[in-house]
Amino acid sequence: MSATSPLHSWQLHCARRTVLAGGVIAYPTEAVWGLGCDPWNREAVERILELKQRPMHKGMILVAASIDQVRFLLDPLPRVLQWEAEQHWPGPITCLVPDVLEQVPDWVRGKHSTIAVRVSDHPVVQALCNATGMPLVSTSCNPAGRAPARSIWQVRRYFGGELDRIVPGALGGNRKPSRIIDIVTGKQFR
Repeated sequence: MSATSPLHSWQLHCARRTVLAGGVIAYPTEAVWGLGCDPWNREAVERILELKQRPMHKGMILVAASIDQVRFLLDPLPRVLQWEAEQHWPGPITCLVPDVLEQVPDWVRGKHSTIAVRVSDHPVVQALCNATGMPLVSTSCNPAGRAPARSIWQVRRYFGGELDRIVPGALGGNRKPSRIIDIVTGKQFR
């Protein structure tokens, strides 16, 4: 399966059911494999944090299929900041967006007043977000301090049977994880 082919309908149906039931999935993204779940399901998010051995205060990324899926975060912002974020999407750029109305739970946002958001152009990510009807938590598929998984065998080696589903597919063409840009200051973090 190439990065441009969509998931088979049964695979997508199973992944959707897993996420909506509070499960944790692994899936290919633009550069590395990611772990994802429903961001409003605290237990699922805490499970990812435990798997990764990542402290909650660091926060995590939300990934979406379209700007419309994250419109709730953009609408409260001045138009110039909305435009700043929108110019980077869809694509492999994560924007730090002020969560002025605190609409994203602190177990995703961490200690930050911003939320990291990416509108992906990867077909598997888009299919997953469209199927679930929401943005998903997206964090690299690796324990803290280890290299992100770049193959399905690395996903299995890191987390084996601890995941509820591994969604098949190919990575996108990027060699490095998404750049992170603060849309207020313009500062780039990676």
